[in-house]
Formats: sequence, structure tokens, C-alpha cells
Amino acid sequence: MANKESSELGNLPTSPMAKRSRTCVEERLPLFIALRYRELAYGFDVNYNKQLPPRLVPVPSTWSKNYVIGLYGRIGLQCYNLQKGTNFKFKRLEKHSTVRTGYLSYYITLEATDPATGSVCSFQTQFSDAGRRRFSLGARITWFTIASRIKQIPNEPVDDEWEEEDTPGIHEFYKVPIPKWFSDEALERDSKKYYVVPESELHDNDWLQLLMEVAFFSKADRCLDAYLPLELNSVIVETLEDYATEPSEKLKADNAIFYISYKCCSDPSTPLAGDHRAVVRKTMDGKPGHMCLEVALTKEQE
Repeated sequence: MANKESSELGNLPTSPMAKRSRTCVEERLPLFIALRYRELAYGFDVNYNKQLPPRLVPVPSTWSKNYVIGLYGRIGLQCYNLQKGTNFKFKRLEKHSTVRTGYLSYYITLEATDPATGSVCSFQTQFSDAGRRRFSLGARITWFTIASRIKQIPNEPVDDEWEEEDTPGIHEFYKVPIPKWFSDEALERDSKKYYVVPESELHDNDWLQLLMEVAFFSKADRCLDAYLPLELNSVIVETLEDYATEPSEKLKADNAIFYISYKCCSDPSTPLAGDHRAVVRKTMDGKPGHMCLEVALTKEQE
């Protein structure tokens, strides 16, 4: 994506020497209090980082300070687009709050636009971070989007329970450790299971651009606080799901593994500049607004 930003990136900062900083998790309310307020407002309108009483979070967020939250929000928006067949584009962050229960959960409200009509809507997504490493599955990061919706009536509940073991929609193939990389022999032996994305589809596909960004964010050990220019070189999709009309439908499969080759096009002196490869697994448990993304460990991280 050198010299060209995805239409989804909005006004992301594009400094080639973006700063790197770790995200600090602030002290939060006791668990029983957090759960009570989550039940009342479902997290979207409560600032858990403040003392009692809970307050609304009315101040719009800016990209300069909230790149990570914006990335999470855009993942939720793409989850909605994939499930609903829409093409909403990220416009700006409105507000967000966080709470730690089993995972660290982010409740994000953003503005999105419909390019077909130019209309703007308020969009909500709940995003959960399951932890940095899941060695048993070969995952570097595991993220769950468990609510993605046009903003609803206040206090309307969301189904934030991810179906784990007994999900009929997720084949056992996607529950084992993430593969390191595909082999040429496997590609030749079972080419129907793979989709080699043609170059014409790489650079204008918001979903692939976002997966590349997720992979790079993981590669950077989640230390980025600004967008760096990235360029897709190649993508191969592996999925057991068949397509109805066009092979490109595999890009939107509910459950799939993406083998991504890309380049960080920032100044050569910038950490992580150069070529990279990543394996990203996407699964859906069949519930509206639910999606899981896992990024495989690299050889250096194993």
C-alpha cells in the first residue's frame, strides 16, 4: 500500500517514522462493579477508567492518540460488512471504554459511511483480546469481535458469548494449531482448497488490507501507535468452504486461513521495514457480529 492508502484508513497518520509505544492497561473498577455497569450499559457508554459514578464518554477520539482503538474498530466494521454484504467505510472514532473480565474488552463507537448513499451512521463493536500467546494453537494473538452493529437502542444487550468447542459451523480443521505456511506440494495436490488472489484484487480490497495491517501489528509486538505504509505482495486463501459462482468468494468464507506476503515500505532505518510473511486464521461461530482472528507465531516468536 505504498503511496496509497486504503479507502478504509480515513485520516490515519502516515509518518514513515511512526513512534512505537506499549499500550498500558490502567487500573479499573472491581470486577463485580464493572459487571454491574456492563449489564446496565453494555460497556458502550460507560467509562470504566473513572471513579464512581460511571460517566458517559462524549469526547471524540483522534487517530494521533488512538491508532490501536481505531484498528479494533475497523475490524468490527469489516466483520459487519462480511456478514451483511455491506460496504461501510470507517470515518472516525466517537468514543470507547474498556473493562477487564475474562478478557480485556473494548467497547467502541465510531462513525461509518455508506459510499453508495453518502449517509453516515453510528456504529458499535465490542472487541476482546484473549491474550498475547496461545502456544497450544501456535497463535501470537487471538482477538474476538463479539458485537458489530449499527448503534442500537441504549442498553440493548449483545450476545458476547463465543461458542468454543461445540460450534457446528467451525470444522475441526480450524481448531488445531495454525499451520506455519502452505507448501507447493499441498497447493498442487488440492488446488480446489486454495485460492490464489490475483494481483488485480489485492490493492483495492479493504478486507485484505486490514488483515495485512493486523499481521503487521502482531509482528510489531503490538507496539505501534501509528500507521506505517504497507504493500501487499501476495495472498493465498485456504478454506474447506466451496464457492457458488466465483472462486473469489473464498475471500469471504466464514472460516479460512490467509497466507499473506507483504512489505513495510517505511524508511529502511525504521524497525521492521522490508518484506514479511504472516498466517492469519479467521473463524466465525455463526452468531451475528462474531468473528475470531488469530495470527500465527513467527519462527522468532516460537
